[in-house]
Amino acid sequence: MKRFPLFNLFLSQLYNMRKIAPFIIVLLTSFGCAKIYNSPDAQQRASDHKVIAIIPPKVSIAAARKVDPQAIIQQQKTESVNFQQEMYSWLLKRKQQNKIFVNIQDVQTTNVKLERLGYFDNNPLTPEELCEKLGVDGIITSNYALSKPMSDGAAVALGLLVGFWGATNQTTVVMEIHDGQTQKMIWNYNHKVSGSLGSTPARLIDNLMRSASNKMPYTIRTSTI
Repeated sequence: MKRFPLFNLFLSQLYNMRKIAPFIIVLLTSFGCAKIYNSPDAQQRASDHKVIAIIPPKVSIAAARKVDPQAIIQQQKTESVNFQQEMYSWLLKRKQQNKIFVNIQDVQTTNVKLERLGYFDNNPLTPEELCEKLGVDGIITSNYALSKPMSDGAAVALGLLVGFWGATNQTTVVMEIHDGQTQKMIWNYNHKVSGSLGSTPARLIDNLMRSASNKMPYTIRTSTI
């Protein structure tokens, strides 16, 4: 059966990925030191928080030639869901390990409430309004700027076939904690990392949160003598 050159290339790439997949080593490299800001009353305000919510992150993926803009928009929504879930899982695990003191609202509850508020239909709300409507004391907001899709399947579907994106994914992340009562941002985390082909939202979040949690106001500090 006659095959088109691009289709042959696609099959070849998938075959090679299948062969080398067990041996791929995924690296996440930090570029410089993360910038972390704590407001003077961050610890005091955070200590009053009982429950927080993780707002779906805003995700942007660098445009690539000959890639349908609508496909990029859809993938940004997918990555937002992925990052939100991974952030929730990471914080929940730390809560279970007694490493943070605050409770985290499950993302399904958060997203259903946001849907009812019309939040996903360009209906912006202030941090105070979000906290009130979600029934929480504080919220975590975040922005992820990706140089390519994070999910491997998306990279294959949107660009791997013709190499629109390189193997490295550079990601800039801005994460903030807002206090519902004072409407203030009490914590800010800004960092840039680079992941090799095969990096995932779970690995990225683990890398980021390990660094961010050192000065996150919800972290339980252990005293040393």
